[in-house]
Amino acid sequence: MMFGGAMAIFEGIAAVAKDDLFISTRNYVFEFSLAGWGWVHLILGVVLVFAGCAVLTGALWARFFGVLVAGLGALANFLWVPYYPLWALALVAVNIFVVWALCTGMHREAGDGRVT
Repeated sequence: MMFGGAMAIFEGIAAVAKDDLFISTRNYVFEFSLAGWGWVHLILGVVLVFAGCAVLTGALWARFFGVLVAGLGALANFLWVPYYPLWALALVAVNIFVVWALCTGMHREAGDGRVT
């Protein structure tokens, strides 16, 4: 999760700086300016890194927060596909993997069945 957040931060910085790397699209349904998308990814990246650090503490609320934020990251990168397709799809896959990993960990802890 922290890796995906760091990549989103770099993506956001490049978009805010109006890098030549991105494709300019026309008639896209979710049309923001490149700087607007950059700020979305930058803020989401910072929140993803924070959530990743919180998950390392082992708190249950951090897992729920991580699932929520990683889901938002997958959605934001899915909407980012027309601007930078391969990178966006890679980050969608990373965020979906994070959601799966966090949910699988919660399921295993809940099904432990030990009584103390």
